[in-house]
Amino acid sequence: MSSRRPSSSSSSSRMSKPSDDEIKELISKLQPLLPQLHHTRNAPVSASSILEETCSYIRRLHREVEDLSQRISRLLDSADISDVDEELIRRLLQH
Repeated sequence: MSSRRPSSSSSSSRMSKPSDDEIKELISKLQPLLPQLHHTRNAPVSASSILEETCSYIRRLHREVEDLSQRISRLLDSADISDVDEELIRRLLQH
């Protein structure tokens, strides 16, 4: 009864690097999702520009979520609602 662990070569083969074509396809799928680059769909945009804009966009969205969360918290603090309702709302907002 020996327990066999997968060798590192078999593990790495299951988690192989994506091909250049797969990367290009993923990058091309990102471009229309980015508001700043959406209008340049036909114009050539470098992959690095698309990835930089993706990171920037995600950071902006994260800041928006934080800002909205703070605004909702302030509204909840000033609203006349029960503790049970407030807890329910806070739990719903955490998802």
